[in-house]
Amino acid sequence: MRGALSRYRILAWITGLWLLVLTGEMVYKYLLLEDSSTAPHWLFYIGQVHGLFYMLYLVFTIDLGIKARWKPVTTLLTCLAGTIPFLSFVFEHWRTRDVKAAFDL
Repeated sequence: MRGALSRYRILAWITGLWLLVLTGEMVYKYLLLEDSSTAPHWLFYIGQVHGLFYMLYLVFTIDLGIKARWKPVTTLLTCLAGTIPFLSFVFEHWRTRDVKAAFDL
């Protein structure tokens, strides 16, 4: 259980940080620039990196959900937390607290 929780926590933070970077990139590209086609090409990779980490986050969240015997709704909401800025940090705190209390970690 400790390993599953640790993997989930690490990926929740990485996913949350990359989502914040992606949000900043989108604000810059679509709100600050007059023409989004003038944005540097490398900005494209920010979304790709976040997508990769989000997929890993989903795998580790489902793994922890199965091991902790979460209800399907709890697992689904925790999975969706990686799509809203700052929410993965909040859910990581809540789920860590719950799992540590339930399994005496």
